[in-house]
Amino acid sequence: MHKIDYAAIGETLYEGKLSNGLSVFVVPKPGYRKSFACFVTNYGGADRRFTLDGRQVDTPAGVAHYLEHKTFDTPEGNALMLLDAAGANANAFTSESMTAYHFSCTQGFDDDLRTLLNFVSVPYYTQQSVDKERGIIAQELRMYEDDPDNAVYMALMRLLFATNPLRDDVGGTVESIQDITPQVLYDCHKVFYHPSNMALCVVGDVDPEAVERTAAEMLTPDAAPLPGRDYGPEEGLDPVEKRAERRMEVSAPLFMAGLKLGPDRHGPQAHRQRLTAGLALKCLYGRSSPAYLDLYGRGLLNGTFGCSADYAAGEGFVVFGGESKDPEAAVDALLAAAEKVAADGFDRALFDRQKKASYGGSLRALGDFRNLGVSLAESCFAGYRTLDGFEIMRSITCEDASAWVREHIRPERTALSLVLPRQAQEE
Repeated sequence: MHKIDYAAIGETLYEGKLSNGLSVFVVPKPGYRKSFACFVTNYGGADRRFTLDGRQVDTPAGVAHYLEHKTFDTPEGNALMLLDAAGANANAFTSESMTAYHFSCTQGFDDDLRTLLNFVSVPYYTQQSVDKERGIIAQELRMYEDDPDNAVYMALMRLLFATNPLRDDVGGTVESIQDITPQVLYDCHKVFYHPSNMALCVVGDVDPEAVERTAAEMLTPDAAPLPGRDYGPEEGLDPVEKRAERRMEVSAPLFMAGLKLGPDRHGPQAHRQRLTAGLALKCLYGRSSPAYLDLYGRGLLNGTFGCSADYAAGEGFVVFGGESKDPEAAVDALLAAAEKVAADGFDRALFDRQKKASYGGSLRALGDFRNLGVSLAESCFAGYRTLDGFEIMRSITCEDASAWVREHIRPERTALSLVLPRQAQEE
């Protein structure tokens, strides 16, 4: 394995690539009792249409999430229960762009790693278990439909995107999952759960070479062609519609505003772009920013407010929102703050404080093994190394952050999703 020392942050990264195409990353943590491993596929809820061997394939919405549920099934029983019985804390998640299976443990790491690699790479789906899961997932989807936070977010995605699958919930719909069969699951597992499309990331007091040997021993030695992703035609920066409103059982109005950043980049340029976006948003709308403090003091924002720049399905986008007694006044003020920065730039002292805070927060996050492991996989699929970010962050200037706001945070490109209390309509 290739060893990379990051002396400035006191970390070492081992990386390798097996003959089957699997990317392996290990960050040793000598002296720590806990170890973490995640086996991640570059396949999420947005990857519904793809090409393979010149053939276009369309799958129902929700297959990636359905696969996450059923991949724990083995002829010997549920792998989650097997890992729990061994003393490991195991789980999985599906996002728009990836599916991750992970565990942490304080003993028996080698056996747990073998269990993880085995159940994720060897599919086992029966008609009975797939049919049974359909009702469980349908209930989960109905629960999300009634969740105001999910409702306000999904409405915003439909305002922003015309055809991109980001418009649709990762889990699909109650209707779409009716078309998911064992054969659909087997087909998608064969395409996306091949080591060529996956990464194994480990953080803990482990031997990197031993991790690589175990992966080589447990997985197929053969490589496979990568599927071509199809997220639909390229979309412009303007939203499809500007505003959506829904009445739900909430105690206070809930809002989420957002805008598109354009096509997502790949490689080191993407890394710098994402770090610049995060730093610019922290200066613009973070908890110690002038805009947030002003609106908080006026009662237009509270502790539920948050903002982020996200990247999935070939697109970048910004979202910001929370509760507000007057959501539209809050959004107007937030966009006015962005216009002021676009005209005058950030205050340099503010930028320097936020940059130091961001750097310090990233350093502290290295102690979160799960966060670090998942970040290693995300950066692998995006074509960069997450630990390179500390050096990149040093080079980002106040002018870079100001220029990012000037280019991207544009009122005319902003869409607004609202969830309002039902009683307001009755009154």
